[in-house]
Amino acid sequence: MFATNTFCVTAILSLGTTLLDKQIITDVNAVVIMDAVVYFSQVAVYDFVSVPSYGKAIVAARNIFNIIKRKPPINNQSTDGDKIPNCTGHVDFKDVYFVYPTRRDSIILKKFNFTIKSGQKVALVGSSGSGKSTMIQLIERFYDPDFGQIFIDSKDIRSLDLQWYRSQISIVSQEPALFDTSIRENIAYGDNSRQDIPLEEIIEAAKNANIHDFIQQLPDGYETSCGAKGLRLSGGQKQRIAIARALLRNPKILLLDEATSALDSESEKIVQEALERAQENRTSITIAHRLSTVQNCDVIYVMHNGMIVEYGTHADLLARSGYYYRLIQGKLK
Repeated sequence: MFATNTFCVTAILSLGTTLLDKQIITDVNAVVIMDAVVYFSQVAVYDFVSVPSYGKAIVAARNIFNIIKRKPPINNQSTDGDKIPNCTGHVDFKDVYFVYPTRRDSIILKKFNFTIKSGQKVALVGSSGSGKSTMIQLIERFYDPDFGQIFIDSKDIRSLDLQWYRSQISIVSQEPALFDTSIRENIAYGDNSRQDIPLEEIIEAAKNANIHDFIQQLPDGYETSCGAKGLRLSGGQKQRIAIARALLRNPKILLLDEATSALDSESEKIVQEALERAQENRTSITIAHRLSTVQNCDVIYVMHNGMIVEYGTHADLLARSGYYYRLIQGKLK
């Protein structure tokens, strides 16, 4: 294309020179015409080169507008539905099938049945890809099951006020998200349904998370800035602040998704003590690859390929020498 443009410009210059020699046009007209031809030929080249990008831009814009117009199946702002008086946190999965919308050919959970009694400490273990984190997302109602039902206190969670329902749940994940504000504000963010949360409540949550004594030693105490993404704090300190944040709303269900897996052994011990205290008097569900952190749970469910293959206490499962035993021995990948 550039060669064609060069040829056209050369041809116009040659023609202009010829017309000047024969005095058919004036020198001023020749300069104006040749400048215009050179300019528009360059514009045409750039436009031609941009044609593939133009097509991609049309497709990208169409996709953006489709996303903007799309109505998600779960309205995160919805306040319609029921509320459960004196919710106890009893969880039931009944014949649940689930596949992710973007991976319809891969079944994650298959006829999944699962029960957690109120106040019970439950652990989910299994190899990667067995469906543990998917269960957490279904409980949070980030997705709805394709088939089957999930119940809280015998009520289908799809019939509940979503804002109220999620206010009954707290989660502590592997890498906590702390903001570049004070420790007090980071903990207070755990209950965003209220403003101006009393400092006494924040301190009580910090004590339950085993982080209060550390905060008291800081020059600015609870007004100490955490830094961007909590960079001014160690991994264990960030995790305990995340636990305090989770406890502030006094959740009926506490979800722990690999909460200690990114910590060293010393920090893990301190955080594990805080987690043990946090799980008291509430339903808790723990996902862990470090099986030493779930040995004290009331029930351990072993998952494999989207199904529960074993469940029981730590001692019971070891005695069976099955999937759990092989996970302990590091033989099940």
